[in-house]
Amino acid sequence: MSSVPTPTRTRSTALTERLPLGVPSANGWERVKTGYWSRLVPLLALVALLTHLPSFVRPVWSPDEGFLATQARMLADGGVLYDTVVDRKPPLLPWLYQACFTVFGSASLWPLRTLAVAAHLVTAILLASIARGRWGNRAGAGAGLLYLLVSIGLSPEDTQAATFEVFMLPAMVAAFRYAERRRWLAAGIAVALCSLTKQTGGAVLLPVLWMLLQDARQRGVRWIPALFKIGFGFTLPIALVAVILTKPKGFLFWVVTGSGDYATSGGAWLQMLGRALGNSAILIGAGLGFLLPVGRRLWLKYRHRPLPVAGEEHGSTTDLWMWLLSSVVAVSVGFHFFGHYYLQLMPPLVLLGTGAVATSAVRWKPVLVYTTAAATVFWGLALAWPGERLDRTTEVATAVAAQTTPKDTVLVWGMHPELYWLADRKPATRYLTAGFLTNYSGGKDGSPNVGEQFSMANAWQTFDQEIAKGLPEVVVDDSGLAPYQPGMIPKIENLLDTHYEMVGVFADTVVYRLKR
Repeated sequence: MSSVPTPTRTRSTALTERLPLGVPSANGWERVKTGYWSRLVPLLALVALLTHLPSFVRPVWSPDEGFLATQARMLADGGVLYDTVVDRKPPLLPWLYQACFTVFGSASLWPLRTLAVAAHLVTAILLASIARGRWGNRAGAGAGLLYLLVSIGLSPEDTQAATFEVFMLPAMVAAFRYAERRRWLAAGIAVALCSLTKQTGGAVLLPVLWMLLQDARQRGVRWIPALFKIGFGFTLPIALVAVILTKPKGFLFWVVTGSGDYATSGGAWLQMLGRALGNSAILIGAGLGFLLPVGRRLWLKYRHRPLPVAGEEHGSTTDLWMWLLSSVVAVSVGFHFFGHYYLQLMPPLVLLGTGAVATSAVRWKPVLVYTTAAATVFWGLALAWPGERLDRTTEVATAVAAQTTPKDTVLVWGMHPELYWLADRKPATRYLTAGFLTNYSGGKDGSPNVGEQFSMANAWQTFDQEIAKGLPEVVVDDSGLAPYQPGMIPKIENLLDTHYEMVGVFADTVVYRLKR
């Protein structure tokens, strides 16, 4: 009896065996198809909850959360978005906050934190779907887990808060996933939803259009109908939102045209560069386990050495690099480089890392072990994160509540609108931070473009009209030594000198009450 010769076991064969199983048989495929997601999704849900469990231990993590919470209360009291309630952001997240407050009350942000965990889970599932379609089952699971682990790989104030980037990511990843499946209308709608959560989410349109162009070249199909679908899908939700708001001009101003001075460096280049490099270094450290394989592939390609790649049939990663490039541009817009901006980089970085691991000699175990260890460090950091600022803000809010009644209004002159929400008092003006009236934003301490003359158009006229209707019972000067402190803003200094007396000092925060 003759034996069948055994093929030589090559390096490529060994690598292929370490990749997820293909389609061995009809029965085997059905088993994998029906069992894959039922096993993976509960695991991802558990990891999503565990990694973001620290988000529930604080009443508020960041000024953005405080801003959104205060906005939601104003909207619930009859405020009108982009009129008597303003922000430089699109409307979807303020509406979501308002809806949660309507259902669960406005005393806690736990419903929003729960939805943020759900948003991370959906993002992980979509990334797993993309990776699975390109590199197989194991890569899909790896991508989902890597994303959830690295999603807390920045300052806890940036990763544990229920803010814009977190809720933007599911639509952003969905847009990419729809585009690679040539579902152009759905891709356009997803880009619109992403943009209506935060403007920079619209950057995913670049890889979507890139994939359309490549599809037209490779398949020889007409691209104009697909482009029309993308355009229609993108335009329709935005048009509907403009109609719902009834003030499309205000929507256009606050979301697009009115932020020109805010989205500039203002000359504070050293601060901006330091923040950019610092947050980049933190993210690289958190994701080093899967970023090193990406760097290795680039190095080998640069050195013109052949890569020991298995699974090249899954295509190039040019679309992923386009996605990463567009995200880098989005993070850089405005030159602020806040840590939470970097959440937008995570999905394309995770997919590039997944592809590098799945199609090379790198093993999954050390990648996951390192990323888990890094995530554990950031998780512990979140639990131990200093709370002095929050404690002081809470103390000031308690004092403000004691000095006022629920019918009184309050003016917080600073950049921490969570004071309104913690004190449960109504703002005296639609401008919840001093930034609207001075062009100040975090990290612009060295900028010369801060002051009354750099305010948004007609902001001071509107402010004067609001104050004239009724002076706030309490003014909280939370400016400290910032370049917008009352001594540098004559209108605020005159307001305090003429109508108010000091009633409390909390570190660098001063509380004033209306003179009787």
